[in-house]
Amino acid sequence: MTILRPVLAFFVYAVAAIAAQNAIFTRALGVSRLVKIVDDGSVELLKFGVLLTSVQFLSSLLGYFANRLLAGFSFSYKAAFQPLVLVLCSVVAFFVVLLIVALLGGKIAAKDYVELLPMATFNCCVLGTLLLTTLGGYTLAQTLAFSLGSSVGYVLAVLLVNEGQRKIQNRNLPATFRGLPVTLVYIGILALAIYGFTGHTPAI
Repeated sequence: MTILRPVLAFFVYAVAAIAAQNAIFTRALGVSRLVKIVDDGSVELLKFGVLLTSVQFLSSLLGYFANRLLAGFSFSYKAAFQPLVLVLCSVVAFFVVLLIVALLGGKIAAKDYVELLPMATFNCCVLGTLLLTTLGGYTLAQTLAFSLGSSVGYVLAVLLVNEGQRKIQNRNLPATFRGLPVTLVYIGILALAIYGFTGHTPAI
């Protein structure tokens, strides 16, 4: 039973991060990056997803231990330095993933990944997830599960919006709504659907 509890917690937090706590649809983290990715057809979503997941996982792992080191400081010092420390965790994760790509990939493959790496690292999805896990006081298993779930949920949201935008580009759509406006409306409708699906009801 003691072994199953962390495994169950990992699974629950991962699934929650993918669906009920989706970074884009329920928290609006990384919407600007999503719009850029969808508009830019040259971005390979599989490579972007691998990079985002790698950076998210490493930065969350570093952020967990960094937050434990900051626990000994007073609240004022911790509140002042915590955002900077979390950004530094993302920067360290960026260089670690960059080193791994350089060592494992060939020149052509590494170039493709390196071009996408800044977009996959420095966005609100990664930094927002770091902040949520540290402020939420998550355990190590919960932190890793939530970070993996957030990155997978983000990539699924990108795929969903990309497919939706492809289908809503038609002549019947008014010219003023084409492009960014209809994409934001589509994201908003999906967010409302997920918000209702998770059991929330409008206040009366």
